[in-house]
Amino acid sequence: MGAWSARHRKTAVFGWLLFVVLAAFLGGAHGGTKVTEAESMPGQVAQAARILDQAGLSRPAGETVLIQSATTTADDPAFKATVAKVVTAVQGTGKANDVRSPYDTKAVSADRHSALVQFDLPGDKDSALANVPTVLDAVAAVQKGDTSYTVEEFGEASSNKWFADQFKNDFASAEWTAVPLALGILLIAFGAVVAAVLPVGLALTAFIAAGGLVALSSGFLHTSDDASSVMLLVGLAVGVDYCLFYLRREREERAAGRDAATALKVAAATSGRAVLVSGVTVVVAMAGMFFTGIADFQAMSYATIVVVITAVLGSLTVLPALLSMLGDKVDKGRVPFLHKLKQQDPADGSRIWNAVLAPVLRRPLAATLLAGGLLLALAAPMLTMHTANLTFQQSLPKGNALVKTSQRIEAAFPGSPSPATVVVKATDITSPAMQQAIADFQTRALATGKMHGPVQVTTHQAQNVATIDIPLNGSGNDATSTAALEALRNDVVPATLLKVPGTQAPVTGSTAGSHDFNQQMTSSMLPVFGFVVAFAFLLMLASFRSLGIAVTAVVLNLLSVGAAYGVLTLVFQHGVGASLLGTSGVGAVETWVPLFLFVILFGLSMDYHVFVVSRIKEAHDRGLPTRAAVAHGIRSTAGVVTSAAIIMVAVFAVFGTLSMQSMKQMGVGLAVAVLVDATVIRGVLLPAVMSLLGERNWYLPSWLNWLPDLSHSEPLPPVTPAAAEPAPLTDLGSGARHRRVEV
Repeated sequence: MGAWSARHRKTAVFGWLLFVVLAAFLGGAHGGTKVTEAESMPGQVAQAARILDQAGLSRPAGETVLIQSATTTADDPAFKATVAKVVTAVQGTGKANDVRSPYDTKAVSADRHSALVQFDLPGDKDSALANVPTVLDAVAAVQKGDTSYTVEEFGEASSNKWFADQFKNDFASAEWTAVPLALGILLIAFGAVVAAVLPVGLALTAFIAAGGLVALSSGFLHTSDDASSVMLLVGLAVGVDYCLFYLRREREERAAGRDAATALKVAAATSGRAVLVSGVTVVVAMAGMFFTGIADFQAMSYATIVVVITAVLGSLTVLPALLSMLGDKVDKGRVPFLHKLKQQDPADGSRIWNAVLAPVLRRPLAATLLAGGLLLALAAPMLTMHTANLTFQQSLPKGNALVKTSQRIEAAFPGSPSPATVVVKATDITSPAMQQAIADFQTRALATGKMHGPVQVTTHQAQNVATIDIPLNGSGNDATSTAALEALRNDVVPATLLKVPGTQAPVTGSTAGSHDFNQQMTSSMLPVFGFVVAFAFLLMLASFRSLGIAVTAVVLNLLSVGAAYGVLTLVFQHGVGASLLGTSGVGAVETWVPLFLFVILFGLSMDYHVFVVSRIKEAHDRGLPTRAAVAHGIRSTAGVVTSAAIIMVAVFAVFGTLSMQSMKQMGVGLAVAVLVDATVIRGVLLPAVMSLLGERNWYLPSWLNWLPDLSHSEPLPPVTPAAAEPAPLTDLGSGARHRRVEV
């Protein structure tokens, strides 16, 4: 692929640009088909959504306005006048339906100092999002007119509006921060503007093309806003890394005195192969997300797979063509001081890595025990990890206005903030048997003592569907609410509604959604983990034809994931150091984050592992002893791995600064894992373990000889031991003293 691209430079470059433009244009013209509620949630929640969708019914978004006074009560004329102003203002917008006064619904707090005006925003979710700003402005105008009362709106549409706006702002912030960060780091790494721009340019074009392809194919596999965010995160990280590996090797070969064509050929055969193996590993790891059975995760998985494949394709085709076109011009725009720093022989490595590597290779057992102990200590808090669907208050930043309003409503009106909804689909919803069953349901539900009134029944006779709203005890996301939900599903509904033949009665709502999601995530954990680990092992086995390399890769990756889990638990569950990130311990880790991190990290960690081990195997295949090959491989890749890791950590850390708790957890978890992986694991544990194993690293049982040989197709120029190993051979435990030979 590299040779073809170098020979057909214009075809490769303009073909790539045409591909990007066409994919973006066609994807934009097609538009993205988003995941529906029936697809996004599992269990009874999905069943309820399907019944409503098939009946052509859309549940309106419920909104609430809190009127509160510290001095007057709901019986005071001034309080009643404020309530009347709110009702008039909301009705006057023309956007709200069924505006209900607290004096009609009895929505007055026990102390009589708080009341709720309730109403609905008709239409689907998009319509509610479009209409809610008008209502919010009307309520804000009432508040502004009389500051002696607290007048605040909270509900499904206003919450969704905040999340949609914040997601858009956070995404834009991530884009504008991550890209300049990557450029700055690459400029330091290469010391030249052109060399720094190439990886970022290719990563961005790969992201643009992948976005178009995902939109174009969203008709058969729906996409989501989360998928776009993850696609940017992973696409920028792997796209830059792949180009960085390829470009760095080409420059290294040129610095060694080889002509442009040979340097490009060597880069294609070595780094190009590492990029391909790494890309396939990321794709396989991300495919594990399909085992969750949750459409949002499948959308994220598919989007990530598309962007990784696109980045690999760009790195293996258009990048060689560009390097062939540019030649030595890739060093254009040199930054004098920075470029001078890059003139050292890459095989020598940096002083820092030399200082670390020498004692590691001298005493590999001690290094293994120390590094392994450190990683296990970091992973230890993982044993106390508690996962949960974070509540609205936990998900948003401290001091958020919506959170304060929600907390005031909960304090004044204890109980679940949103009711459970039973969606009843019957053969004849108006039949005497069905009506009696609904009446029995209300009596039996309230008799449990785990739920309370008012119970609201809405009948849609034409569709033979009814919805029953009943508030659950508890906060909506605690053990009390879960117990109430289980009583509703396992006792009340079967004993009443389901007694009528041909009836379906799934229970939905926020508590039900959280419960079903947690159950689905828990049940899918083992299949996802098993699939990813097994296929990563098989890929490493086939790529390196070594049982030792495959086992080492899996174990080291599991250690990096464990360390990330431990730090995540320590910071976000227990609050240790959380203030440094502008957050606080929330007592739990978001349910989906550990599984998502595992899949992403297992794929991305292979970037470094494949790149470093490929260099070690390359040196070993040329005749170097294992320990000398390890030293050569680590030293010659230290600079590029460090640069790649810094870029990844910087990009992921940007997501750790975003507003929503789930994004913070994802960003911090990824950043910590990559940092640990590129330093402790690749710089200490990997060379130590491979030194201990010695020639056993390359062991392949005879019964596995049928595996295909995916090594380099042709021999590369030889590496002399002196060039490969700048340190005295006594440091490698050779058993004899030799002086260094300068070549």
